[in-house]
Amino acid sequence: MKKKMNNPGYANMMKLEHLPLLTPPGVTVCYEGSIDKVGNNADWDWWLYQEKNSGEWVLLDVDGPGCLMNFVVHHAVSHSDPLYRFYFDGDDSPAYEIRHSEFGSKAPFLEPLAGYYSPAPKGENHHLTNLDFRIVRSFIPMAFRKGCRITSSVKLKGNTHVYEGGGGWGHAIYHTYPTAEGITTFNAKDDYTGLFDLWKRCGGDPKPVNGNVKTQVEAELGAGETKEIYYIQDTGSLDAIGLKIGDFQPGDLGDLWIHLTWDGEETPAVSAPLGAFFGSELGNNCIYTLMQSVDTNGELKSFWPMPFWSSAQISLENRGERTTRVSGSIEFKPSTVQAYPREESGHFRASAYQPLVAKKDGFDSHIATLKKCHGHMVSGIITAIDGVCEGDVRVHLDGASTPDVESDGSESWSCYGWGFHEPPQMNPASSYDGPDPRNWSMVRLLMGDFYPFRQNLRMTVEGEHGHHRGTDRRSGLILWYGDPGETLRQSDFLDIGDAASEANHSYKAPGSTPVDLTASYEGEFDQQKIQDCGRKIPEQSEFTVSINPANRGVRMLRRSDQQYGMQRAEVYVDGEQVTERDWFRSDRNPFHRWLDDAYEIPMSYTAGKSELHIRLVNISAGKGKPFPEDAPVFPADDEQPSPWWSEFSYTVFSHLQTPELS
Repeated sequence: MKKKMNNPGYANMMKLEHLPLLTPPGVTVCYEGSIDKVGNNADWDWWLYQEKNSGEWVLLDVDGPGCLMNFVVHHAVSHSDPLYRFYFDGDDSPAYEIRHSEFGSKAPFLEPLAGYYSPAPKGENHHLTNLDFRIVRSFIPMAFRKGCRITSSVKLKGNTHVYEGGGGWGHAIYHTYPTAEGITTFNAKDDYTGLFDLWKRCGGDPKPVNGNVKTQVEAELGAGETKEIYYIQDTGSLDAIGLKIGDFQPGDLGDLWIHLTWDGEETPAVSAPLGAFFGSELGNNCIYTLMQSVDTNGELKSFWPMPFWSSAQISLENRGERTTRVSGSIEFKPSTVQAYPREESGHFRASAYQPLVAKKDGFDSHIATLKKCHGHMVSGIITAIDGVCEGDVRVHLDGASTPDVESDGSESWSCYGWGFHEPPQMNPASSYDGPDPRNWSMVRLLMGDFYPFRQNLRMTVEGEHGHHRGTDRRSGLILWYGDPGETLRQSDFLDIGDAASEANHSYKAPGSTPVDLTASYEGEFDQQKIQDCGRKIPEQSEFTVSINPANRGVRMLRRSDQQYGMQRAEVYVDGEQVTERDWFRSDRNPFHRWLDDAYEIPMSYTAGKSELHIRLVNISAGKGKPFPEDAPVFPADDEQPSPWWSEFSYTVFSHLQTPELS
């Protein structure tokens, strides 16, 4: 009898009807990947360190409970066939290993949850076919209780000789959880049959359809006309929207807009062109993903569950110059069939649509900004005209200056690579369409690896060859569940190096070294220099901070110097060690040294308290105390493990049950 799998990532992907349920406090999304540390387009070196004994190159090293949700690597098999090993919970033996060439053929890394894309572009890159260049990807949710480490047998470095088979780049996206309660660690023998079956349902509703009430709709819209096509007063959810545009032309996807309004709100929760809403803005080819699709015969489908508690309204607007007829059906699921607790669920929403505009020189292309709200992002669409796909997608959550999620290129975010050649391409979680590699529309669905936020979100795209170059033209939006109001509020701020702030927080750091640093954050504003004072901590630091007694856990955001990696500290709250995880950062950036790094303290340590006494004990790898036998080898000076814990400030936030609107 198989052991029951308790995997939050798997549960999220299987129960798509639960997508409107808000993410619990302390759950975060993080990434590790081959980002050019300088800020240009050399996103092709991916390793953190080399293990001394095994010689393996570490791609990901995280501490504490979580779940790996998405893993992507670009490499030419003819050059070498890397063996990727997945280690969990500090075990010395890998729980699973797979070669680059085995994605799609070795269980459980099978289609449609795992596989590869092998570009065969024409012109100067035609020899990629002979190189057997593969962009391998996996959406297998791999849960862990105490930590995760991914290694490669090959050093994924360099693009200079990529046409001869070198190079390697990619990313890992994962969720972290405040505790390991109810989680079982990944086992290669886990039964993923249900998820495989679910991901094969592209084109039809993947959710349970029992109890749905279908209403036929149709409207004729003259130029500039807006018409309501559906209205209901009830409690439940809209489970499916299917529309058919008569005498379809690709331009209709931009000219016709959809407006969704929930529960009498003054402003529609969604106002978007049909192409952006349904997942393809260009309409050159048929695109099918698990939750939305666009067909070249004018059929459009969306299966995102959209709960409401008093009313729902759908209107269509024609911003084009010709009269257009639209028909279709709306499916309503009553709350007696699928109930959504109001205090635990969010409305389905879209960011304000970003029209196609040239980016400002020195800035990223803006895609979406959400302010003073909470929820989780579940989809994003980006379209470019006369632009390549080299720009990194960057997502900042809750005001962090360091990106929480970043890709090594736009196409890599959608789990493809080496340009948008040979459209259409699609898998259940992403797709792209376009007449050629410079004009494309891509979508990425976040059904399991959604991005939780409690205050704000900002999504941008880097310039084609580093964001300070070019005037790329892009459009797009994101889809998300949530509502106005913040569920994470600042409770305190400790400014290290400021005598008054240190005194007010009873700050102590014996033997520490004061530091004055002028540096920049990696990302969009990496040319902006910021000066701050802080300390290098050889042993430990301690301080007291204020929190909200009604908290559901606490987040601490540290500004630090990431010149050196492998910084690790044990965290003690009121004398009790937080055993769920150390505060650990394996990566580094010696060029843009400022880092905003968050740590979640579970509610069991903070409930009902108005202040916390924090003690951080430095156990960084370079210090020498906990240096294990397989300690990393750092071949260059700027890759040495840190001998100290770096701190310049701590911003303290309290997770709240009830959103604050002010």
